[in-house]
Amino acid sequence: MINPKKIEELAKQIADAVPPSVKNMAEGAEEKVKQVLQHQLSRLDFVSREEFDVQTQVLLRTREKLAELEARLTAYEQQTTLPSE
Repeated sequence: MINPKKIEELAKQIADAVPPSVKNMAEGAEEKVKQVLQHQLSRLDFVSREEFDVQTQVLLRTREKLAELEARLTAYEQQTTLPSE
């Protein structure tokens, strides 16, 4: 089995061996990618989780109200329907 400490040491040695200019370039590229992603995502028509949860609750209340109104309509129709002979 490979010793995890040896892997960490090797990774640190490799990271330390990378020239600072390459590290800076990589950090700069990462920052630019984040900026581009954030900009592109902001252009999409997304809603926040909070807005989604609020709309979910509104929809549930609307469905409950609709079911109540349908039941009232059915009861009203039964009251106003004349019995057939």
